[in-house]
Amino acid sequence: MTRMDDTDREIIGLLRTDARLPVAALAARLRIARGTVQNRLRRLEEEGVIVGYTVRLRPDSEPHRIRAWMSIAVEGNAAPEVIRLLRGEPAVDALHTTNGRWDILAELRADSLEAFDRALGRIRLTPGIANTETSLLLSTYKA
Repeated sequence: MTRMDDTDREIIGLLRTDARLPVAALAARLRIARGTVQNRLRRLEEEGVIVGYTVRLRPDSEPHRIRAWMSIAVEGNAAPEVIRLLRGEPAVDALHTTNGRWDILAELRADSLEAFDRALGRIRLTPGIANTETSLLLSTYKA
């Protein structure tokens, strides 16, 4: 496991807010040398702490997109295999393991109700899934 200090966490925090911040801007905001930021980013990437950079969209930027949470109960110890299989499902945006009644929470996205219905059908046929419960996301108030 990688050991991170406060500077590493500050770099990651700034990148979470804006993954496109140039190294020079990160260095200026943190009041450290540009080379220090570059070395830390390289180390965090090589050690697998940072696995990629992404774009976050405002929820209302895709107003016709269907979004939902699916709670998934798995049979026995099937969670790793279910996760592996669901990673290949185009409608699955993210997967989260949880404790409590449900084993996995899946973030789902689809372009239409028909596409969403087809995705639900495919997901529910995944070997190892015992039960699901899906909630459509209607509005988002804080992003």
